[in-house]
Amino acid sequence: MHGDDIHLRLHRIRAERLEHEAREAPARRPDARPLRTRVGWTLVEVGLRMATPRGPGTARTALTARLDY
Repeated sequence: MHGDDIHLRLHRIRAERLEHEAREAPARRPDARPLRTRVGWTLVEVGLRMATPRGPGTARTALTARLDY
């Protein structure tokens, strides 16, 4: 049937366009390291706050700890 041929041709055209976009994507993609670094250091800070023993008058839980930035 002709309908099947048209569907297959449209699929191939779309696949070619997607492959072309995929080859160009790394050039347009922003560097993810700064965000990854900030998230990593934030997790380190939260972990340190949770692991640091507090005195009797300054008890805080991890949920009430406030990040200063």
